[in-house]
Amino acid sequence: MIRRLWKWFWSPSGKYGWGAIFVVGGVAGIIFWGGFNTFMEYTNTLEFCISCHEMEQTVYQEYKKSVHYQNASGVRAVCSDCHVPKEWVPKVIRKIKASNELWHKVMGTIDTPEKFEKKRLELAKNVWAAMEGNDSHECRNCHAYDAMHWDKQRRRAKEKMQEAQKEGKTCIECHKGIAHKLPKGAKDDDDD
Repeated sequence: MIRRLWKWFWSPSGKYGWGAIFVVGGVAGIIFWGGFNTFMEYTNTLEFCISCHEMEQTVYQEYKKSVHYQNASGVRAVCSDCHVPKEWVPKVIRKIKASNELWHKVMGTIDTPEKFEKKRLELAKNVWAAMEGNDSHECRNCHAYDAMHWDKQRRRAKEKMQEAQKEGKTCIECHKGIAHKLPKGAKDDDDD
């Protein structure tokens, strides 16, 4: 039985044996997968984000003034840390959704800072809704209530964070505008 299967596997089918077809197909699959994954990771770089999304003059400048760009600990979060899940399937889903942003760039909807500003509130609401929907999952890759040193926080921050923890709030509910300015018409919930 095994001998017959082995012979079938390597025997010619037209021009090539099944074994050769599977091996070549497997190698081609690995090369394709490697290239696809490498490109996916490239699209998570800061350089890609600010060159491709008309962001260099707008949100990138705001981000450079934020604690996510420069801080005492020297830890820097880039665009993908906040906007792209690390897990593979959610990452692919987010990349598919991002194709809508590329569509708007190609169509000229957000291809200038002025046009971007007109759509900023709508775009921000989409991001906020996604973050609320996944319990600010990307924020929690770096921030966790159980890792917070309450005694090293300012009194007001400590009170607000402990209250948010008790109420089961998600990060974005209080921290809209943490890395980018709030769009006109948005309410900063952290100002109350």
